Amino acid sequence: MLPHPVSVLRGATLVDGRTADVVLDGDTVARVLPARTATVTDAAGVVDLDGYVLLPAAAEPHAHLDKALTWDMINPPFGDLAAAIESFHAYQERLSEDDIYGRARDAALKLLRTGTTAIRSHVNLLPGERPYRGVDALVRLRDDLAGLIDLELVALPPVGMDDATIEGALDRGLDLAGGAPHLADDAHDETRRLLAIAERRGIGVDLHTDEALDGPVTMREFARIVRGWPEHLVRTAGHSVRLGTLPADELAEVIAELVEAGIGVVSLPITNLYLQGRQHPVATPRGLTALRPLIDAGVIVGAGADNVRDPFNPLGRSDALETAALLVIAGHLGLEEAWHLVSNGARDIMRMPRAGAEPGAAAEFVAVRGASLGAVIAEASVDRIVIHSGRIVARSTVHYQIAEPTTVPAPSRNESAALIGKG
Repeated sequence: MLPHPVSVLRGATLVDGRTADVVLDGDTVARVLPARTATVTDAAGVVDLDGYVLLPAAAEPHAHLDKALTWDMINPPFGDLAAAIESFHAYQERLSEDDIYGRARDAALKLLRTGTTAIRSHVNLLPGERPYRGVDALVRLRDDLAGLIDLELVALPPVGMDDATIEGALDRGLDLAGGAPHLADDAHDETRRLLAIAERRGIGVDLHTDEALDGPVTMREFARIVRGWPEHLVRTAGHSVRLGTLPADELAEVIAELVEAGIGVVSLPITNLYLQGRQHPVATPRGLTALRPLIDAGVIVGAGADNVRDPFNPLGRSDALETAALLVIAGHLGLEEAWHLVSNGARDIMRMPRAGAEPGAAAEFVAVRGASLGAVIAEASVDRIVIHSGRIVARSTVHYQIAEPTTVPAPSRNESAALIGKG
């Protein structure tokens, strides 16, 4: 039965290739010992991880649980960001609180099943007389899934929504202010307005920023305003695609301002690779932020999936290993860097304690069957054990059955040719 408390993770392969016993004390890692040397006082709490790679659990720093799994309902055209926004806006009046809750719950549990134990989700404030359907659904979901997933919620108002309606959403239980100021006619003014709401409330902010290959760079205004904020307040820039197309000298200036302001940046490869670049059929640019310069400069960087099977992304399997693979292939990061961005990098973005096989770390893990980190990212086995707060909260097993080879080997190509010649 789950959840099941864990005392020792025995014989696990760690990210760096070592095998070890990881001893837990409730929701914290107590010790990391050579493999199969930990003293066992609670046999029921021992989990044998021979054949598994033990990873810090994934965190999803930028989800849209309220939109998730609507692709088949909406049947939108394939297209860019503007087309996706238009498709969702045309459909959203039909959404009920219960529908949003059901899909969001399914999407959250898919993330949990694959190894994500913390989620930050943006929540659309809807136009019309019932703007809080999504807000109320996700606040309810956060309460219902407490103990399984840490869920943080961000207000996502449409451009131009009045301050009172936005603050009403925050009053109903959302954690952070947010928005997409780059979509406004005056992106800098909208940035200032949204940040002013956060300042009045004394809360952090997570903005969709500069989600285009060209156009304004609002992140400088963002950095200028928040660099004097108290250190404990979250300040996150999602997407930040424009950074990937800036000239090197201007990029260096912006990055220096981000470092000074303490702004974290979230890359969202699967969605932005789908949405961006459609107007460039030759030498199509990648819809990614400037990952390497940001990391090398010491900016807090995380990565996530963003949208899953909705008008903004027709695909996605709610699996951080998918995001990690894209960071390696499209973002040119190393294997350990890629997993860091979807695990402890994402937790840094969310201001959560780091997880993993280190004494004092949070006991948040996903164990994936495989021989090494590279094999796990490449194969993405669904054979996994997910641990949240020192307890197994999800487990998936795989059984393969393959037909036996024929008892009489088929003739080789040369033998076949000889037989044909004799005919």
